[in-house]
Order: sequence, then C-alpha cells, then structure tokens
Amino acid sequence: MASVISLENVTKIYKSRKKASTVVDKVSFDIEEGRIYGLIGPNGAGKTTIMKMIGGLAMPDSGEISLFEKKGEKELDSVRDRISFMIETPIIEGGMTARQNLEFIRYIRGVASKERIDEILEFVGLADTKDKLAKRFSLGMKQRLGIGMALLPNPDVLVLDEPVNGLDPEGIAYVRHILKKLCIEDKKTILISSHLLSELYELCTDFIIINKGELVEKLSKEELKEHARSYISLKTDKISETAAYIEKRLNIKDFKVRAKDEIRLYEGIDDIVKLSKSITDAGFIITRLCEEGESLEEYYLKKTGNRVED
Repeated sequence: MASVISLENVTKIYKSRKKASTVVDKVSFDIEEGRIYGLIGPNGAGKTTIMKMIGGLAMPDSGEISLFEKKGEKELDSVRDRISFMIETPIIEGGMTARQNLEFIRYIRGVASKERIDEILEFVGLADTKDKLAKRFSLGMKQRLGIGMALLPNPDVLVLDEPVNGLDPEGIAYVRHILKKLCIEDKKTILISSHLLSELYELCTDFIIINKGELVEKLSKEELKEHARSYISLKTDKISETAAYIEKRLNIKDFKVRAKDEIRLYEGIDDIVKLSKSITDAGFIITRLCEEGESLEEYYLKKTGNRVED
C-alpha cells in the first residue's frame, strides 16, 4: 500500500537567546492510504510540531518529509492541496454562520460547487444551525465545523490536531462516527493527534506513540490490543503437547505459543484454578501459571515513561 506521508529522521529545533530545544528528534514513520493513524503522546511531546512540518508551517532542521512520494519544498507545495489541516484550533470567524464560514473557505480553496456546502453541513450535523453565529456554538459544534471546513475541498488526507480535546463523551462519539465514515466510505486517510490513547482507541487502525520528541512505538490496533490485553501465562515441561491438549481437550481456541516456551491463554481467565487442575490431571508439570497483561492506560503510561499516581 502506498505511503501518502513519510517522515525520515525528521528533527526540529527551536532556538532562543538562552538555549536550543529539540522538540522533534529523528522521527521516522509512514502513513499509508485509507487508514486512520493516531499520533499519541503527552502534551508537549511534539505532535503539533510534526503536523506543522507536514503542513509547511514549520521547516525541519534535518531529515526529509515526503508527501505522495514527492520530496523537496517545491514539489511538496504542489501536492499539499491534496491535504487539509486543522491544527491546534479551527480558524472560525465567530461573527459568521457555519454556512458563511464554509463559503469563505470555498472561495480561498477554489471549490467550484456551492452544493458542496450543503453536503458538508449535513454530514457534520450543522444543517439546522441556519443564522446562528459561530461564536454561539458549543465546543463540539465548533470542532465539527472545523472538520467540515477541512473537508470542503474534498482532500485525500485529513490532518487533525486534537479535534476531540475537551469534548464530552457524546461529542467524541459523534466526531469518531464522522471520521470512521470518511475512512470506510470515502477512503480518506486520516492522521489525528491526542494526548489520550483511550480517546482514539475505538477510532484508529494504527498508532504512533511519541514522547519528548522521539518516536516510542508504531503499531497497528491489533498489535496494541495484543499488548494491552489480560491473559494467563502458562509454562509446562512439555509446551507443544500442552498446547495440543488445551486446544483439543479443553476446547480453548484463543491462545498463542510464544518463543516455544510459553502459552498465552486469552480464554478461561476467570477460572484459573480449574485450568490448573485440568492441565495437572493430564500429566503435565506446570512451571508457571499466572495472570498478566496491562490495561490500555497502563501500557501507554509505561511507554511514555509516566506512571499512575496513587
């Protein structure tokens, strides 16, 4: 699958009179088309700076950014109109209605079809706002209008900086619904940032975790689910035979043999005593049997070098 955004050893340093601060340090990752990527990290991790560099609002001090396999500033500028950005907060004119804000974006982005505005208002759930000024919108309505403004020119890629920040659960669910629909039905590629992994877990297909300007980990949702999942860690004197027994006799299908010396069982966690007795009665010697795994939050905090306070 083709990469629509690629960063290779990208570094950004902000300099002041007193010191130089490296906010992005040799970060490399690829964004493939038709997927939703969550750029996850604590506040100040470098997420917004990465998005600004992709958008040409900041220049990397070293490394290379590619967009649609184009490199160099002239070529990057020629394809950036295929990407829409909502960085930090939506740029909304409070003294105008949702329609007027979209009309302004239509003018500056060169969108020919006026009917597109009606489509966008309906899609983001703002069709009934009519003459209501944007300054009287709730935070959720402003975020939805910002997404609508980004969608107006029908981009191939959306880059959204913390669009669910501060929203209530209902607002988060609505934005999640919009973005999922764009990816599944319209084949849009989306890069969305947040400082909370749990907010994006139900939305994203892939995750890029950064901390203190450095790439910590890039993984798919399936891989994340594997890491942040409770399981029983089992070791016996005959691991292959034990695995066969578990599958055929105990009818447990959801397990994995890891490194040929450990079985991880994702079923039967609630009755570890019964499991232990069955394996022992079958003649296997158990050398390890315990429940392990981390919650989503624990995994994220461990990866970013933080911990949950008592």
